[in-house]
Amino acid sequence: MTELEALVRLCPPPAETPPVVDWASAERALGVTLPQDYKRLVETYGDGVFDETVWLLVPDSAYDDCDLHAQTAERDEILADLWGMGEERPAALLEPGVRVLPWAFEEGTGAFLYWLVRPGRHPDEWTVLYNEGRGPLWEHHDTGCVAFLRAVLTGTARTAYFGYLHEVLKPKEHRFETADETLGASRS
Repeated sequence: MTELEALVRLCPPPAETPPVVDWASAERALGVTLPQDYKRLVETYGDGVFDETVWLLVPDSAYDDCDLHAQTAERDEILADLWGMGEERPAALLEPGVRVLPWAFEEGTGAFLYWLVRPGRHPDEWTVLYNEGRGPLWEHHDTGCVAFLRAVLTGTARTAYFGYLHEVLKPKEHRFETADETLGASRS
């Protein structure tokens, strides 16, 4: 069973198929090829939120908060400003040519999940970085985005940040809500 199949069993996707993404256009705009697990995740779920906590970013979302392109530009600017003011970069980002690319964010915290994009690394080898958002702490996870997301939902992720999902919320069943459902709009 793939990580995505396991995630789908754990947290059913929406009944309605998400809008089709023009991956070639999205990747051209970002200047990188995106990981296959992420593409399948977006094609299965679309933009929205897992367990009212983890928002998935997708290319060309109708909502800026969920739009991969808009959030990439915003995060690049914010991080450049922070590092320009002297905030320390994580050690993994000191390598020449390394960058981060956001793929999700945590509801209400300012925290983002990024891929660690290293030159010469295939996108399917990108790993996950969690940045607390309102502080300088970063956490590296040596896994792809779907495996990390599933680990967060099952409480098996070794992270200081998502423990409350199981300690406080303790969902009996996991739920994915589309951005349209959550934000009260519908696509035309």
